[in-house]
Amino acid sequence: MSTVDTQLLTVVARAQRELRIPSLTAAVLARGTVAAVAAVGSVDGRRGGEPVGPDTQYRIGSISKTFTAALVMRLRDDGLLSVDDPLERHVPGTPIGAVTLGQLLSHTSGLRAETDAPWWERTAGLPFAELVPQLQQVVPAGSRLHYSNLGFAVLAEVVARHRGVGWDESVRTELLEPLGLTRTTPRPSGTHAQGVARHPHADLLLAEPEHHHGAMAAAGQLWSTVGDLAVWGEFLRSGHPGVLAPETLAEMRRPRGVHDLPGAAWLGAHGLGLELGNVDGRRRVGHGGSMPGFLAVLRVDVESGRGLAVMANTTSGLSPALVAQLWEVVEQQPAERVEPWYAEGDAGLLDVTGTWYWGPAPYRLDALPDGGLDLAPAGLGRAARFVPAGPDRWIGTSGYFDGEELVVVRDAGRPAHLDLASFRFTRTPYDPSADVPGGVDGWR
Repeated sequence: MSTVDTQLLTVVARAQRELRIPSLTAAVLARGTVAAVAAVGSVDGRRGGEPVGPDTQYRIGSISKTFTAALVMRLRDDGLLSVDDPLERHVPGTPIGAVTLGQLLSHTSGLRAETDAPWWERTAGLPFAELVPQLQQVVPAGSRLHYSNLGFAVLAEVVARHRGVGWDESVRTELLEPLGLTRTTPRPSGTHAQGVARHPHADLLLAEPEHHHGAMAAAGQLWSTVGDLAVWGEFLRSGHPGVLAPETLAEMRRPRGVHDLPGAAWLGAHGLGLELGNVDGRRRVGHGGSMPGFLAVLRVDVESGRGLAVMANTTSGLSPALVAQLWEVVEQQPAERVEPWYAEGDAGLLDVTGTWYWGPAPYRLDALPDGGLDLAPAGLGRAARFVPAGPDRWIGTSGYFDGEELVVVRDAGRPAHLDLASFRFTRTPYDPSADVPGGVDGWR
């Protein structure tokens, strides 16, 4: 057993006992694989019950929202909608027709968090038509983050009207089958943990109900295993051919609604259907999940591909401290193999590289192996990366110049200056031979 396996089992075993969790399964993830796994307890939380293991299904709750978001973005990439479209364009006749699909995905629609009574997570689901009168805004759209389970029922209806099938079927055919997620299902299948609540003052368990939640299924219906979550976490990081492109996942990972705590830097945010973490300058992507009888966490470091999947069959009991402790084990993985460097650059970009000046401020422009460019200031300034968009044209993909066009203007075939947004970059500070807006009076 490796050091990581031993550490993981120690943390999981202690947490399962000290927090009185009927069963607890955690896995260290590495680029779509399970690098280490520990499972403690039984499927029903009782002595003598069937032990849980890596292939035991748990309900993953709101991690299901990431699947719903992927379906919406597939529609977008198919040209059937835009995330800036108002809901009315796709589901007419609701009280929130002006809300955009992007606002629903990022929990910035202002839509109420939950349905009317009864408690939807503990009862059989309703059809979408019966939810429509409940679509009420409680804060102005776009004003701030306000988490809404109800919003994902709306998004599932968007998917159903375009695809002509229900949410379950779209998830199966468009996501589960292409990615090989054979142990992810809308209802429990095979070996699965039983959802229970633990009495806070006694070692007693209460069975929690399990239903299909109809229109609300898109907010928390799915069951899965740590192995399937490993594959799904890597998909959220890097995409998959035929499902969603890496560029689409990168768009989904951009923060749109931020958990804003006064006096503190943001640590969490929502992109398009994804939860984002900002820990010591590193981004993590995934989601948490809770349903009666179950808790789950999926987190993947976007840069390294290392991650964590945690699943428990208890209504309450996991804590941020435990997740942080488990992440410390993630960081104990052996160093990844460093791929060797090879000279694979494009000599055709060489005359564009080097030092350029924005006014008197020097910037370095480097060519990237994929034909892109990296712009970096020598001191304070606006760094950005760019991807090719045509001869002598690039489009920004990050920073201040995200989405802006960089154009190389040539004179007698040689780069004379760069136009970036309205700024002009020259080879020397305020180059008098370049057409600098406002003119150059000369240094003195």
